[in-house]
Amino acid sequence: MPGKDNLIKPKTILSLHYFLYFGVFGIVLPYFNLYLDHLGFDGIRIGVIAGIRSAAVVVMPLLWGVLADRSGKRKAIFVLCNACSAALFSLYYLSTEFLPVLAITVVYSLFYAPIISFIEAFSMEILGPKRNQYGRVRVWGTIAFVGMALVMGKVVEAFGVSVILGLILAGAAVQALISTRMPGAPAPSAPQERINALGYFFSRPVVIFQVCAFLMLASHGTYYGFFSIHLEKAGYSSTFIGFAWALASAAEMGVMINSDRILGRFHPRRLLFFSLCIAALRWGLTAWTLSPIALCMVQILHAFTYGSFHIASIVYIEQLIPPQARTAGQAVNNSMTYGLGMMAGLFLSGYLFERLGGGMAFAASGAMALLGAILFAAYGGAPSGRKASP
Repeated sequence: MPGKDNLIKPKTILSLHYFLYFGVFGIVLPYFNLYLDHLGFDGIRIGVIAGIRSAAVVVMPLLWGVLADRSGKRKAIFVLCNACSAALFSLYYLSTEFLPVLAITVVYSLFYAPIISFIEAFSMEILGPKRNQYGRVRVWGTIAFVGMALVMGKVVEAFGVSVILGLILAGAAVQALISTRMPGAPAPSAPQERINALGYFFSRPVVIFQVCAFLMLASHGTYYGFFSIHLEKAGYSSTFIGFAWALASAAEMGVMINSDRILGRFHPRRLLFFSLCIAALRWGLTAWTLSPIALCMVQILHAFTYGSFHIASIVYIEQLIPPQARTAGQAVNNSMTYGLGMMAGLFLSGYLFERLGGGMAFAASGAMALLGAILFAAYGGAPSGRKASP
């Protein structure tokens, strides 16, 4: 049945992209800074390089997204970004000095930062009326991230820190090759429609959603930056800490796999409000308890604070932004949350963790999520709808 083959093939390509992107990210996030430390860079220099990458996540998806939507050449730009980022990453082999490494990071980040926004935009377009199945495609990224994060420790122990660059480059090269197979879907060519579409970014629903999404991801700063340290200071072993992280990811996968059922029953707006409320509860409980059983139960809430919030965000922004601004819409969402929101959250939580301790840092995270829930309930529309319309 050719129709069925045509349906399966694009979804398989999407799954591969998520698998490769987050598989590589599962190496970069825990281990790239370790490589820099091995080069002899101090904390300030490592922080500068990490800051460049974070700043690129805020700015570059927006620029590339607008260019893709206006030119109607989303696939060509996507292939270009993948190819250039893979090629530029290989330049890390040429120097171990700070200034050259910094320069390589700047140029590399220009092309790497927007890739995930493009993948999200392609997902919404390829899935179309079946966009509620997004989680079933996206879950492959979570599987790859968890797998690589768990395996890489033993790989680095066996082969040394130098293997980190090779594995990242290999994953990036494979993704660059597969990017050419992504189904192309040019944006509409009517100039007036593209110009009018920009006004949607300043509409009240979009602005309120982005402010609340910013608060949600900022509230995760303490978790991503200091949860492991918080547990270690409380006397927990590395085994328990790893188990706690794995438990959260397993809970997230459960939501991703069942995304079509969840989104088929509840409107994305309702899920967003619910997730914000659960995040306030989660961070409050994490601030209050150090009981191993309680902490494990709290980690299961990651299914909602990340899993349901993420799938609802991707579908909700798709409903708010017209198709001719699809790439820019996902880019704005990515920049405000994983870019600006996460940067602000990490900065604030670092200050609070150092000055007041982990309990107060998590309490502040809970307050941010609660503020997001209040704002969304008051100004984002009534969170009472049921299933999302295709």
